Amino acid sequence: MNYRHAFHAGNHADVLKHVVLLALCDALLAKPTPCFALDTHAGRGLYRLESSSARRTGEADDGIGRLLAERPREPAITRYLSAVEACRKAHGHDAYPGSPWLLAHALREHDRIACCELQPVEAAALRANFAGDRRVVVHERDGYAAIRALLPPKHGAVRYGRGLVLVDPPYEAQLDEFDAALAALKEALARWPQATCALWYPVKQRRALQPFLRKAAKLPAKSALIAELLVRPDDSPLRMNGSGLLVLNAPWKLDAALQPALQALGEALGEAGASTRLEWLRAPA
Repeated sequence: MNYRHAFHAGNHADVLKHVVLLALCDALLAKPTPCFALDTHAGRGLYRLESSSARRTGEADDGIGRLLAERPREPAITRYLSAVEACRKAHGHDAYPGSPWLLAHALREHDRIACCELQPVEAAALRANFAGDRRVVVHERDGYAAIRALLPPKHGAVRYGRGLVLVDPPYEAQLDEFDAALAALKEALARWPQATCALWYPVKQRRALQPFLRKAAKLPAKSALIAELLVRPDDSPLRMNGSGLLVLNAPWKLDAALQPALQALGEALGEAGASTRLEWLRAPA
């Protein structure tokens, strides 16, 4: 596996993923009982946007860079921008938080976070970035396989009834990755039925996603919601034109929180032909 997220940190796909992730975290915090989060493809958790890797692509300029300049006022977006600013206050002006950092930032002292990263260099950096945080456990292992090992979650005598499974694979296998991701989600729901599960996916041509979406709608969850942001038309199979998140067992009113945020993201980050989509594949009963 050669993928390095440092080349893409802070791009439009990260913006969408992290806006949704924080909205999910806030929904979990609505109740006082402890919760658990599993990040199956965690990366290093913290990135430098002025590093040679990030500057080589410049993708953050059209993602978090543009959003900081525009500063939309929708609550889900201001929540995300506040988290980015908190990260920079703690780690420097060019820092950008990955999903493990955002989970640690959003969740509470009595919550627990498990982060899986297969690449040794990235796993070592992830472990170093969270060395002082007892809530975060880093596993240098395949994230899909970890679902069977780590779910249902427990910590000592505590068994977690509520929580989140975030699956964010690199899609190096292209469309074949969807089958692996769907199998992992099915396994997660079988082991922890009440969990909220979120799968990030790239969008090149939307029509190519129809088999994936049909299968996703049949997963054993109470609901299935998709949120997509395309920053350009989906007319090329050779580039990522946008991305989406599939959310299973979506928290109450998540769609209402995301609707204005998606529209604002499309306006702030989109080119000609940009579009957004918020749709229930299976609405909650």
